[in-house]
Amino acid sequence: MKRVSFYIITIILVSLFLPVYAFAANGNSTKNEFNPINTGVTSLSITPDSRGASMGDLGVATDPDANSQFWNPSKYAFAYSQAGVSLSYTPWLRKLVNDIYLAYLAGYWKLGSSDLQALSASLRYFSLGEIVLTDNQGNAQNSITPYEMAFDVGYSRKLSDKFSMGVVFRYIYSDLGFHYDESSVSDASGASAFAADISGYYTTYPIIGRNECQWSLGFNISNIGTKVSYDGGNENAFLPTNLKIGTSFLFPLAEYNTLSLNLDLNKLLVPSTPQVSNYETEEEYEEAKEKWQNTSPISGIFKSFTDAPGGFKEELREINFSIGAEYSYNQQFFLRAGYFNENKYKGNRKYFSFGAGFSLNVLKIDAAYMVATAQTSPLDQTLRFTLSFDMDGLKDLLGRR
Repeated sequence: MKRVSFYIITIILVSLFLPVYAFAANGNSTKNEFNPINTGVTSLSITPDSRGASMGDLGVATDPDANSQFWNPSKYAFAYSQAGVSLSYTPWLRKLVNDIYLAYLAGYWKLGSSDLQALSASLRYFSLGEIVLTDNQGNAQNSITPYEMAFDVGYSRKLSDKFSMGVVFRYIYSDLGFHYDESSVSDASGASAFAADISGYYTTYPIIGRNECQWSLGFNISNIGTKVSYDGGNENAFLPTNLKIGTSFLFPLAEYNTLSLNLDLNKLLVPSTPQVSNYETEEEYEEAKEKWQNTSPISGIFKSFTDAPGGFKEELREINFSIGAEYSYNQQFFLRAGYFNENKYKGNRKYFSFGAGFSLNVLKIDAAYMVATAQTSPLDQTLRFTLSFDMDGLKDLLGRR
C-alpha cells in the first residue's frame, strides 16, 4: 500500500512563503545558514485585506477599520462607526495556478452608548484548489480539495481615553491529510486547534505647529494556542504564533488631505527546528528533535527569543519589517504603497505593494497589488480585493428614505 500524507500538501504551503530559489547558486555555506521557522497552518499568516496588503502587509497601529481583527482587534474600541463588515478575496499564487484563494469575512459592533467596548468576529477560508491523485503509473485515480479555515470572536475595551486592549479566541481546522492506496482514497481526520490573541492600542493627538496630528502605537500577540497534528499526535506542528508591534503617524498636508507613515515589526514566537548540520552525531540530532517536538507552545514562545543556532545575530534575522504610507483625500479617496522585507536566511520574501481605495457613505472598495523584487517569485503580481460596509452610513441612508 502506498501512503500519501499531508506532507505533500505541506510542500505546497511552504512554497507559498519561502522562495528558496534565491539560494540555488549561492554555495553550501549559504544553504547551511538558511534556517526558516517551520509552523503548521501557515495560511493564518497571509494578509487577508487590501488596505494592509497595499502598505507592505502592515496594520497593527493604523486607524481602525473593519479588518482590524487580523491586525489588532483592540483598535475596534476606537472605531469611528458603531459597526462595520468587510469581505476580502485574494487569488493566491495566480502565476502558477488559478484555483487557490483566500476568502475573509470580518466585522465588529460597538456595544452600548458609552463608546468604550466592541465585539468582533472573523472567518477565513483558504482553499488549495483541486489536487489530482494518481497511481504509480501516473493514471488519475481521484481528486481532493484540501483547505484550511479559522473562525474567531473578540472583545476590545478602552481602558483610558488613549489606550485599549483586546482579546480574541479562535478555532482552527486544517484539512490537509489523506490516505491513498490502489483501491481507494479516504480522508484522514483533519487537524483542529484552538488559539487566542492578546493586543493593545495607544493613540494620541499631538499638536505640531498649528496642525493636530495623530500618533499611534500597537501590539498583537496572535495564535497563542495548541499544536496541530495530522497523524494522531505522532508529529505535532506549532501554530504560527506571532508578535506584531508597530507605530503610525498621521498628519495633515492641506485641507482635506492627510498622509500617514507606518512601520510594523514581526517575529514568529516559535522555536527553531533543529538542523542536522548543527550536531556532531545523528543521536544528538534525534535527541534535539525529540526535545523540540515535546516543547509546549507556551514554552516555545519564550524559547523562541534565545534558541537560534546563530545566537543573537540570527535572532535579529527572524524579525521582518514592513513600511508603508497612505494618502487620503477627504476620507473618500486613498492611495497606498509599502515594502515588506524578510531576511534572506529566513525565507527571503521581499516585495513592494501598491493600492487604492474609494469610499462612499456606505460602501468602501479597496484593491492591492504586489510586485516581488525577484521575477521568479510565485508571490509576484498577487491581487487582493476588499468590500467594506459602514453600518452607520447604511442606517443614515435608510433613515432618509
